[in-house]
Amino acid sequence: MNQHMSKLGFLEKSKLLIIHADDAGLSHSENRATIEALQNGIVNSYSIMVPCPWFYEMATFAKNNPQYDNGIHLTLTCEWENFRFGPVLPASEVPSLVDENGHFFKDRDSLKKNAVADDVWRELNAQIETALNFGLYPTHIDSHMYSIAVRSDIFKIYKNLGEEYNLPVLISSEMMEAVGLDVEVNIDDNDILIDKLHIGKKEDFDNGKLKDYYARVFDNLSVGLNVLLLHPAFDDNEMKGITINHKNFGAKWRQMDLDYFTSQDCKLRLKKSNVKLITWKDIGGTKV
Repeated sequence: MNQHMSKLGFLEKSKLLIIHADDAGLSHSENRATIEALQNGIVNSYSIMVPCPWFYEMATFAKNNPQYDNGIHLTLTCEWENFRFGPVLPASEVPSLVDENGHFFKDRDSLKKNAVADDVWRELNAQIETALNFGLYPTHIDSHMYSIAVRSDIFKIYKNLGEEYNLPVLISSEMMEAVGLDVEVNIDDNDILIDKLHIGKKEDFDNGKLKDYYARVFDNLSVGLNVLLLHPAFDDNEMKGITINHKNFGAKWRQMDLDYFTSQDCKLRLKKSNVKLITWKDIGGTKV
């Protein structure tokens, strides 16, 4: 375990942590909160959803603030009930990725059943090219809902895009297993996995223990490469409308993420934790 630490240029007993905000570009509320968490909190990385309506606002921020580590949150699904969006490419060019209204499918099972690999490659490549053409310099790629793990051929496209653009790729055995992809079959010898992915759980949110969960992450961080995922946004009418009837990562949950990761308690725990904060820039062109 942790044999990859030296490959990344760190001591094998280092506790490395990326504090990463997902879903920038999803909404104005998400963008405002992500910027707040970067500027006044301890979040040190984020990724942008290129197909979403508020991509332009967040991409403009990223372009004007290159000091903040940002990646591309590759998107193939749109889980929301009333907030719908589709691919960057015209739906007619990637017909296997959209429903009857030209929007991404709401769930991973529909994507797994319908997606044609060539359509996936074209769309994900177009998302990366859109970001590059905007003038962004992404530090990595990751995946919304980890939908790239629904099938082996799609996961291979994901990794190949990392090689093609020389960008680190988030590979997590925990997320692969959660989506149903066989880790042993789909990981190569040169792939480097995240040692531990930390993400809030629904039961902690339901029981009012989400802050306690995050505190335990800092207090008990293990040796190796850790990524802590959060989804900051404001609990406002915009996010309430987007996340209506959605059990996970609703507006209230996202407000809690913002509140905790900009809090003094969080900052103090990080100081006491003997953790080395790193970003995807520190990992460079190695697939992770």
